[in-house]
Formats: sequence, C-alpha cells, structure tokens
Amino acid sequence: MYTQSFDTQTNAKVERANSDSREDAFLARIRRDEKIEPQDWMPDAYKKTLVRQISQHAHSEVVGMLPEGGWITRAPSLKRKEILLAKVQDEGGHGLYLYSAAETLGVTRDELVDALHSGKAKYSSIFNYETKTWADIGIIGWLVDGAAIMNQVPLCRCSYGPYARAMIRICKEESFHQRQGFDIVHALCKGAAAQKAMAQESLNRWWWPTLMMFGPHDSDSTHSGQAAEYGIKRLSNDELRQKFVDVTVAQAEFLGLTIPDPALVWNAERGHYDFGSIDWDEFWKVVNGEGPCNESRMQDRVSAFENGRWVREAASAHATKRAERALAAVAAKAPVTTHDPVAA
Repeated sequence: MYTQSFDTQTNAKVERANSDSREDAFLARIRRDEKIEPQDWMPDAYKKTLVRQISQHAHSEVVGMLPEGGWITRAPSLKRKEILLAKVQDEGGHGLYLYSAAETLGVTRDELVDALHSGKAKYSSIFNYETKTWADIGIIGWLVDGAAIMNQVPLCRCSYGPYARAMIRICKEESFHQRQGFDIVHALCKGAAAQKAMAQESLNRWWWPTLMMFGPHDSDSTHSGQAAEYGIKRLSNDELRQKFVDVTVAQAEFLGLTIPDPALVWNAERGHYDFGSIDWDEFWKVVNGEGPCNESRMQDRVSAFENGRWVREAASAHATKRAERALAAVAAKAPVTTHDPVAA
C-alpha cells in the first residue's frame, strides 16, 4: 500500500514536471512571436482563453447585423441600400470566419451558438443600443467600426494562427465599413441644418457606449493579463481606448461635430487627450442583460436561427445525398477482384 502511494506521488510529480516543461517551451514560442497552430500542444488555459475571446467576437459580428439590418429598406437611396446590404453581409461573413477559427480548438458550432442563445456567452455591449435614426447608421460605421478596427488590428499578430489569419481579412473589410459610415456622417454634416443636428444628436448618444466597447479599466479586467501573457492581446483596454480618442477628435473637428465630453482636453505633457469618466454602472448593466435592447436582440437572433433551421437541414440532407451518389459512382467503376470477399 505504501509502495503504491509512493508510485502514485512519483508519477504525479513526473507529470507536473513534464507539463511545466511543455508550458515553458510553449511560452518561449510565444515570446519568439511564433504562431501556434491547431495541431500544436497548448495549455488548457490558452485554449479556454481563445475559445472565450473568439466566440465572443463571432457572436458580436452576428448580433451586430441586427441594429443595421432594420435600416436596409429605410436607407435614403438605392445606393445607400446596396452599400448597407453589402456591409451587413460582410458582418455575417466575419462571424463565419471566427466560428470556423474557434472550431479548430475542438469546440463545435452548435455549442457556440447554444451558449449565445442561452445567455452563457457574451457579445459586445454596443449592439444593445437602439438605432433610432439614419444618422445612427453613419455613426456606427464611423465610431463603432472605428473602435473595432482599433481593437482588431493588433489581433492580426495574435499568437494563434487561425485567429490571426481571419483577422487580416476582417480588418480589411472593416476599414471599408468605417469609410462608409464616415461618408454618411460627412454627407449629413454638409447638408441642411436639421441633418447636421441629427448627426450631432446621434454622436451624443453613441460616444460613451463606444468608449465602453474597449472593456473595463485594465485594473478591473479579469482576462486581459493572461491574454497578454499568451500573446493573444497585444494592447490593453485603456491603451486602445486612448488611441481611439486621440484619433477620433480630429475627425470630429473636420466634420464640425462636438464630442459630448466637457472634460475633453489636449494634455501636452502626456501627448494625449484627457477625457471624462465613463459610466461603468451603465456598462455593467448592459453587459449583464439590462440594456435598452438586450432582450429584443436575443429574441431576434434566436428567431432567425429557428426560422432558418429548415434551410440548414435541407442543405445537410442534400450534401449527404451527393456524398452517397459519389460513393456509389466510385463503387460502380471499381473492378471486382478475387480478393473481394463480397464478390467471392
């Protein structure tokens, strides 16, 4: 009995030593900026962090189609309808790229979608705000997609290969989305006084929720430290938020719009803009499901999923039949040999 206990303890120590050695080698690869691929060994914590972040990103792309989708038929011209339709389609594609990247980590698409629909998985809080006017579509493109680009460009250098490669294409498309939004706002600001006032009113509503998109302060962020250690996150929440503010102020000035923050001022000593305090109570309220549109967003997403079930089932059945016909055709052309027990 003593020998068995000793052997068990020894084996446990050997396993821990091997695991520590593999993790040290893994972290060394991260420090060398090597890409980790699906077939490579990785710590469970690394995989868990990736699944959480990539799936949340995918959910945000898919749910993000909803605030703008309702404006496709209400856009002011055929050109604007076509552009907005293309943008919403792009967002669906981004979700597909990201779900596919998450699947390389061993999680299934059904598991990811179920987590979203059940409320276990999160998506960006920004999509729980209402799009009340056409100006909101422009502001979303300019600010929300601009913030997304600021957050996502560093992910192109993420340590996990499939995620990094997906982000390269996504960021290229998001840059067009930002230009589309800026173009809408620019047109409104050059138009009648009422149109510019609509753009200003929209900016007033969306500015602070956009700053919240980058997540809580670094000191309050649960996952940022480990994500940074694993080379998944390159810049902190506060660094990204500061970069966004610094870039966006000049754009607002060009448009002739006023950012709704009386505390906003250039700090020559820091070389950055100082800005006011974010209402974190509102942020956590929206994150925890109490935002203006949380309930309706999930209802719409689940309804769309269920209404499209017959399409997925039909496509699956068709794919199965095609595969069966292909196998039958190969079998029909295969020569019969004496080694075939069935033929014998």
